[in-house]
Amino acid sequence: MTSLPASVGATLELLRRGNYVGDRSLATAAYLALTLNRPLFLEGEAGVGKTEIAKVLAETLGRRLIRLQCYEGLDVASAVYEWNYSRQMIEIRLAETGAESRDTVEEEIFSDRFLIKRPLLQALEPDLAGPSVLLIDEIDRTDEPFEAYLLEVLSDFQITIPEIGTVKAKEPPIVVITSNRTREIHDALKRRCFYFWVDYPGAERELEILRVKAPGAAEQLSREVVAFVQKLRATNDLFKLPGVAETIDWAHALTQLDVLALTPEAINDTLGVLLKYQDDIAKIQGSEAQRLLTQVKQELAQAS
Repeated sequence: MTSLPASVGATLELLRRGNYVGDRSLATAAYLALTLNRPLFLEGEAGVGKTEIAKVLAETLGRRLIRLQCYEGLDVASAVYEWNYSRQMIEIRLAETGAESRDTVEEEIFSDRFLIKRPLLQALEPDLAGPSVLLIDEIDRTDEPFEAYLLEVLSDFQITIPEIGTVKAKEPPIVVITSNRTREIHDALKRRCFYFWVDYPGAERELEILRVKAPGAAEQLSREVVAFVQKLRATNDLFKLPGVAETIDWAHALTQLDVLALTPEAINDTLGVLLKYQDDIAKIQGSEAQRLLTQVKQELAQAS
């Protein structure tokens, strides 16, 4: 287990050790969340690296990562706990043949060994490596009632189980919440967190990310890939802009095809790696890809 970073600079170095290229403002938000025991709420477009932050914190701090993947209809049984009803029924049938009283059986079947612990309850349990990293991923996909349920967990780091009582964490877990902003999250939940907007990186930082995440890509190819993606993000009529994840995937794909520099053919053949909607691909393929690539090569030539 690694101790928590003692400064913003140490937090930035911690992220870099996990091959996460972030800026100082992100490191500041993470440092405050870690040292003041507050959840870190990360919002931004899909593919900009929000989930990766939680993974890197767990890896570099030597903590257990517990992930709750949110979806529409997520309920307490899937996120917090449920009773093992089949085992309880077996226990009741066995007790009926013995001399145990009804009260004894009822107390026994609602004990810890019949409890199936889901991510939120698991995160409150003590761990030899230290408090776990709880990732509540894509909370905007859940319904508002479940969002309201989270308030007790994030306020006091405790969960009430009617049959047992209140389970409270001895040490609060490190909580990272992500949202793609498909809907607004209620202010009551956000107030319990430190908020940070994870934006698309600038060209310089995205190039640094490629050098870390796709080291096998040729330097010229990496520069052209980043410049091309930056041009696409400046295009307002795309349904879904490519995220950093798509930039990395595209660099890997082009390298696998032994591409050392972008060509119109290479772009047209691999646009499906970068763009995820056919309408977007149709807009860029052909003459538009040629036009953007010409601009990219001219600008890079001037810069050099």
